[in-house]
Amino acid sequence: MANTKEIQKRMKSIKDTMKITNAMYMISSTKLQKAKKKLADTEPYFYSLQQAFRRILRHIPDLDSIYFKDTSQIPTEEKKTGYIVVTADKGLAGAYNHNVIKMAHSLFEDGGQNSLFVLGELGRQYFAREGLHVHKHFKYTVQSPSLHRARMITDDILERYRHGELDEVYIIYTCMENSMTTVAEMRKLLPLSKEEFEVHMPIDVYQEELKADPSWDTILERLVPNYINGFIYGALVESYASEHNSRMMAMQSATDSAKQILAQLSIEYNRVRQAAITQEITEVISGAKAQKRKHK
Repeated sequence: MANTKEIQKRMKSIKDTMKITNAMYMISSTKLQKAKKKLADTEPYFYSLQQAFRRILRHIPDLDSIYFKDTSQIPTEEKKTGYIVVTADKGLAGAYNHNVIKMAHSLFEDGGQNSLFVLGELGRQYFAREGLHVHKHFKYTVQSPSLHRARMITDDILERYRHGELDEVYIIYTCMENSMTTVAEMRKLLPLSKEEFEVHMPIDVYQEELKADPSWDTILERLVPNYINGFIYGALVESYASEHNSRMMAMQSATDSAKQILAQLSIEYNRVRQAAITQEITEVISGAKAQKRKHK
């Protein structure tokens, strides 16, 4: 059994760790609230772009564009697919990084001509250890999501897509289902699907006429990058919020475990201290009895 000094030393160490976990909880809580506000601020812009696509496709259902091409006829082994994987720069966030990396890794095991675009240092380190080539690592992007950083990713991906380096592009990120649950999700970015923007209108509803100036291709060249940029930015912000939500839960769990250990150590400390006091009393009584017998 450990002595009182050893138990006190361990209790002090746990209390110091609790200060760290509490501080990390508070920091993540503040960052989570900021991320939620950012996400709420971007939703009107994103939904407006979706509405614009719906109006265009409602009037021109046969629109022919590289951004709406059909890739279903391309054989799987020949299809050039790009995956944007959003991870964190650091751990201590429960299963946040593991879930995204596991999903991405399983897709690469299926074969095909895959390209990997990684956001987050932990993701880069993992794929490097696994021997998977990372075509581009976007540094410092996940810690402070911004429209500018999302635009850098969008420009790079669209450049490769327009030049035929990629047939399809997917983004793998973490979304928040509620305040307690986060889930890894994969969404298709390119090519866009007309069905995604389809809205069935009643026959008797008046539909305005739309005219393109100078052309629909020119309009799409402006709309599509903004739409992709908005989606990537939304995914970055939601992943950022999910990361800090997961870290909050992980730190809360660590703090609760520390409290339980401290309670157990406190009981053990009292037992050891009581045993030591009992031992001292026993020794004093034994010494007194020995002295009494000596004087007889």
